[in-house]
Amino acid sequence: MSLVRRAVADDAPECLRLRQVMIDSVSGADSSTGWHTESLPALKARLAEPDGDFAAFVVDHPERPGALAALVAGTLEYRIGRADNPHGRVGYVFSVATDPDARRRGYARACMESLLDWFRERGAAQVDLNASAEAEPLYAELGFVRKPDPSMRLRL
Repeated sequence: MSLVRRAVADDAPECLRLRQVMIDSVSGADSSTGWHTESLPALKARLAEPDGDFAAFVVDHPERPGALAALVAGTLEYRIGRADNPHGRVGYVFSVATDPDARRRGYARACMESLLDWFRERGAAQVDLNASAEAEPLYAELGFVRKPDPSMRLRL
């Protein structure tokens, strides 16, 4: 029996807490959590859509009832097709986090495998993510490869 399950609306506060763990680990410092309150209703609504284009997979914390040990979240996106992806379905992983006291137990890997299965079931031809140096070995073991990234960003 797998420890991984699809997150539901009631998991939203814990999903936000673990997303903050990820943000803090990437930025190297504690950052504000004031945005959680504003983000909570939208996340609850997305988690309540079982057939939507967003999914999060979690593992319940084994020592803290009501808490999550790990989170992996991603979206299925549409882009105009091309030769190697004529249907234009692309998965994007944007949040992978494990509670600091639950690391090195395989939870993030198990959640990632569930999310990758979810992408496959929906016809995604590729999955993209941004990897930290610490997480890159896990992603490489799952088959991800580095690519030259010409991406740019505009903040609105």
